[in-house]
Amino acid sequence: MSESVFKAILVIAAVFFTAFFAVTILPPLFENPDLWGAFAAGFVNPYSSGYSTDVLVCWVILAAWVAYEAKAYEIRKGWVCLLLGIVPGVAVGFALYLLLRAKQLREFKRDAVRAS
Repeated sequence: MSESVFKAILVIAAVFFTAFFAVTILPPLFENPDLWGAFAAGFVNPYSSGYSTDVLVCWVILAAWVAYEAKAYEIRKGWVCLLLGIVPGVAVGFALYLLLRAKQLREFKRDAVRAS
């Protein structure tokens, strides 16, 4: 897969999820702006509890990865991706982080070649 196809898939996935989130979640949230209730509604049965727990753990893994690469590879602005991983969701935060990371690693490699 080429890099441009990879990036296009990430952008399409993030935009799709954001639109789906806006259409599905925002109208009932505007009717009843209970954020804690909206969060708890993701755990109403064993199936939704499993999926919700998976999403929360994926965010924790993303946060660990962002923190590690900020220190190890000086990837900047990962915190923005973590915020977007909360709202609208991990799909958006993760996709954005991969795009941000790819750009910064490419710049890092280019600077390393110039320094050689």
